[in-house]
Amino acid sequence: MAGLFEDIGDTLFENKTVLEEEYEPDNILERDDEIEEYRHSLKDVLYGRNPSNVMLYGKAGVGKTAVTTHVLDELQHAAEQQDAADDLYVHRYNCNDETVFSAVRELVNRLLPDHASEFPKRGLSTGNALKELYKQLERVGGTHLVVLDEIDHLEKADSLLYELPRARANDHLEDAKIGIIGISNNYTFRNRLSAKVKDTLQEDEISFPTYDANELRTILHDRAKKALVEDGYDDSAVAKAAALAAQDTGSARQAIDLLRKGTEIAEREDAGTVQDDHIGRAREEVNRGRLRDKIADQSLHARHVLEAVAHIEHDGDTPVRSKKVMATYQQIAEKRGDDPLTTLQSIRNHLEDLQMLGFLIRNEVNQGQSGGRSYTHELDMDPSVVFKRATNSTNKAKSDRSDSAAIIR
Repeated sequence: MAGLFEDIGDTLFENKTVLEEEYEPDNILERDDEIEEYRHSLKDVLYGRNPSNVMLYGKAGVGKTAVTTHVLDELQHAAEQQDAADDLYVHRYNCNDETVFSAVRELVNRLLPDHASEFPKRGLSTGNALKELYKQLERVGGTHLVVLDEIDHLEKADSLLYELPRARANDHLEDAKIGIIGISNNYTFRNRLSAKVKDTLQEDEISFPTYDANELRTILHDRAKKALVEDGYDDSAVAKAAALAAQDTGSARQAIDLLRKGTEIAEREDAGTVQDDHIGRAREEVNRGRLRDKIADQSLHARHVLEAVAHIEHDGDTPVRSKKVMATYQQIAEKRGDDPLTTLQSIRNHLEDLQMLGFLIRNEVNQGQSGGRSYTHELDMDPSVVFKRATNSTNKAKSDRSDSAAIIR
């Protein structure tokens, strides 16, 4: 009897890791302007001065994290060579579904000496955690850059963005210096910050536009050379992956996914090269997977809000106003065992984000002579996709409609 894998032939991948999300390229292509802005914003570090705060905005897959990694690696190397620069420490933290307390606690634990006990998860306040953070920063000394990825998902981000930049002015720090680098997919995030936080941050903003087809083609050709065997792909297939991604999201991540999935399809069919047709069929598979991933990438409460709209849509009651969404959302959150958000504005913020990301359609309602603005919302996808992803994400219910419906009954 033949072995299960005996008929596996030659692979088209020379180094498949190059097409995977965790790959960090040696050279960042098509982001020279953003890198130059970044370099200018952080140059004070090399003179031993207080670092500037920096906020990065742009859709997923447009190079924010890759550029940040590249620039900070270069900055650390330069700081080691520069006599005027303090020791530089970079702390990266993903804020998705996190609180200010958990973020500060994690920073504290990273700074604690090896023999020290971890800062406790319970029993102390955010103020206690901040006090310990300042203590450890002073103990270590030097300059600290705190990279807060997905900062728009951090609960009550205002408080952290107000406290850390004022640490030296409030005499919490004397020797140590601290700067914040925030990364957000949400262009409206800054609008939600209070006036005092904006005044305190005084940040440099760097906007990352989506890539066009030519830029994506440059990036993809570079990846294809490294990832695939020689003569393992048609140039037209690379161009097609770039064009499709440019038309859709302008995301390098999507373009790379199309090339990887197209190559997998070509291998599955024992094709000698990756061709246009493989990329075309890869688009359907990638889009299905990316939609599920996009839902899973949202914060806990954003997923609950999306699920609320899906339930209302399934019942035929959309377009729906924010108040009804909030009532359904609160039932879902409580059933899941999560403390629900309590203000209508927080629900509206999530609805706005979900509309911006393409999950929802927002309709403006004519208020007549009363004026003002009012909106209704409806789902821009099949509700079953949301039910399946929502229940999988919480890991507390089955993915079929009947179990999902029971959540709000």
